[in-house]
Amino acid sequence: MSVAPYKRKPLTSSILLWVRTDQPRQTGMDHWKGPHSGIISATPGLDEYRQIHLAEHNPGLWPSTRGIETAIPADRRIDGVAEVTFRSIVSPLRGRAQTRLAFKDEINVFRRTLLYAGPPYSTRWYRVAEPGRRPGARALVYLRRRPDVGGRAFRKFVSRKLAPALAGTGALRELRTQTFLPWNEKLWDTPDVAHDNPADQRFHASVMLGFDDVAGRAAFFASRDVERLSSALAPQVSAVHAYDVSAALTYVSGGVILPHYRE
Repeated sequence: MSVAPYKRKPLTSSILLWVRTDQPRQTGMDHWKGPHSGIISATPGLDEYRQIHLAEHNPGLWPSTRGIETAIPADRRIDGVAEVTFRSIVSPLRGRAQTRLAFKDEINVFRRTLLYAGPPYSTRWYRVAEPGRRPGARALVYLRRRPDVGGRAFRKFVSRKLAPALAGTGALRELRTQTFLPWNEKLWDTPDVAHDNPADQRFHASVMLGFDDVAGRAAFFASRDVERLSSALAPQVSAVHAYDVSAALTYVSGGVILPHYRE
């Protein structure tokens, strides 16, 4: 199967975020969207900074599949994800001062944060829509590989089989994939915020899916294409958590800080 054209990005990190529960959820989401975004946006060496806000009600969009956990556990349900894409593999070294500021501010917003980093040039952004055609609805899918599937084999599966199959459905207006290195708390060991991440709860890849609208997204997850994808995923993954994305806000694009975030 041929795959859509894509760009390989030098380095991308995803920080999974859970907002504090001792204040209204919206208070935390608004602080992240406002003051906290300014700290991250000012980081030198960014190619893109995007906040993925996840709907509060998120039981899981992926249809029930035998042998795969598709229902998102309530106690591990993510509130949002910070997607940070760097201009080069050495760019993170330039942003250490801003990172320290982000560390200090996390306690104002979050109760748990987990950073997932991928190998250099493993992130892929696929061209599945005409330039300028933005999705009206999105889903963010996290994949947990089975213990008997090796990391290198799994990364090949995502790039050589899963992504082409998704692009081939013709239903997508955005397709981005990330595969992760083994999780290491020391990469993002911020003070006063939890980083508990048991081995059986960790993820190994993510896929961002964009659609024309909510109806198109619902039709996709109810389609035979997803049924076939589930069959292909079953030997590879133990969990598929598909989140309803309420907003995707871009603050830095092409290395430029935007005057106002772009939806």
